[in-house]
Amino acid sequence: MSDIITKALESNAWPFKEAEAILKKINNQLPKKGYVLFETGYGPSGLPHIGTFGEVVRTTMVRKAFELISDIPTRLFCISDDMDGMRKIPDTIPNKEEYKKYLDLPLTKIPDPFNTCESFGHHMNARLRAFLDAFNFEYEFFSSTECYKSGVFNESLLKVLKHYDEIMDIMLPTLGEERRATYSPFLPICPKSGKVLQVLIIDRDAENGLIRYKDESGEIVTVKVTDGNCKLQWKPDFGMRWAAFDVDFEMYGKDHLVNGPIYTRICKTIGGKAPHQMYYELFLDENGQKISKSKGNGITLDEWLRYAPPESLSLFMYQSPQKAKKLYFDVIPKNVDDYLNYLNSYHTEQDEKKRLANPVYHIHKGSPPKPETTITYSLLLNLVSASHLEDPKVIWKYIKRYDASIEEKENSFVDKMIKCAINYYHDFIKPNKKFRAPTEIERSALIKFKEYLSSLDSPSIDELQTLTFTVGKEFNLELKLWFQALYEVLLGSAQGPRFGSFIALYGIKETIELIDSKIKSNYQI
Repeated sequence: MSDIITKALESNAWPFKEAEAILKKINNQLPKKGYVLFETGYGPSGLPHIGTFGEVVRTTMVRKAFELISDIPTRLFCISDDMDGMRKIPDTIPNKEEYKKYLDLPLTKIPDPFNTCESFGHHMNARLRAFLDAFNFEYEFFSSTECYKSGVFNESLLKVLKHYDEIMDIMLPTLGEERRATYSPFLPICPKSGKVLQVLIIDRDAENGLIRYKDESGEIVTVKVTDGNCKLQWKPDFGMRWAAFDVDFEMYGKDHLVNGPIYTRICKTIGGKAPHQMYYELFLDENGQKISKSKGNGITLDEWLRYAPPESLSLFMYQSPQKAKKLYFDVIPKNVDDYLNYLNSYHTEQDEKKRLANPVYHIHKGSPPKPETTITYSLLLNLVSASHLEDPKVIWKYIKRYDASIEEKENSFVDKMIKCAINYYHDFIKPNKKFRAPTEIERSALIKFKEYLSSLDSPSIDELQTLTFTVGKEFNLELKLWFQALYEVLLGSAQGPRFGSFIALYGIKETIELIDSKIKSNYQI
């Protein structure tokens, strides 16, 4: 075993631990299909959300970790369950009432409410693929509808029919009494209505691949289980797909954890080998409720990217995947700054084991870029807040003064961060800014503070930070409350960045003018 592999496995980074488990499961041997297959699924019943992205990015992290510790080729399949029947109307689409007539039709047979694609399912798939492509994921997309109709699943479907009774023995104990009475692994697609039917199967012909059922009008219908005439219930579908593609790794949300053994048993019943599985905790909204595609709560993919560079979202997904986390707008600034801190520490760290455990190693597939600047997202937010600037070109001038070595480039990380900070300020900070007047002692301290600032000649950030502390101590102010006063009086916020860094970025002259404007104001305390 090479030194780099040893250090990777010793790093305790979870992607390496999962990769090691996959390697053990395949006994360090090349699978007959010629590669190790990573799979991720997507339910296109609503707009793609961050949980969907998280599944792909985390799976990719494990895949890349596997490629470091093994020379076995890999592939990643992203499969959309777009043949599912629409059971309820998502809250996130226009003209909801108009879509009641399409209930129970496959998602790829329902008109696109956004009028961009041939169906609802195709639109949702396009939204997902556009986002994944924007992140440069290496994946192969599969439509469940196409897999069923083209015969990709035919052999496995016939095996499900052959082992029908065994699969029923697996499934029935998991169902309520009423559901057991009509349950079947197969859901016929009605030739008349096109709906995905949940009906009792009254007869089976495994030799010819046929089932018989009584349709909604009472007529007995005979159909093939292959070529898209039927689909499987979602639990049997999960296990069937593992067998059909010979999947080696799949992760799923904690809500699937209880079903993992069921998927595994079904897969093995039809002759497959279940993959190594990993679960992740679900995301919660700001009220602690589970995020749902149909409800549209939480943050959408587009919203996160409006307020932060994509690397910060990847970091959010990397951190503690098996720990429940709240996912709402307040978490964004911290994730951007945490990403910058990890990036800086990666390039200053000499211990290779620690570098391999650094999240940015996995975010950037082993090649983290060099940091562009020491400016943080929170610092930019406070600059925008103090200056009321919403023009990136003007903000770039402040940054160049703060860090003359930085290059102004379109679509650089800093450029994205500037534009995102402007958006975040405009949508969340500006409407909620709440200034207060200083107390008498705070007013005296601020006056002394600007006097000291006026006497300085090209101070460093550390000198400016020390001066801020010095003024607070000089007036016997508790330092925590002194800094809080600076933020509330000068920036209209309860918290902010290191104040020395803020002055260096905003400018001494501008900071003095800001203090002047606030100590002369008549805000109510």
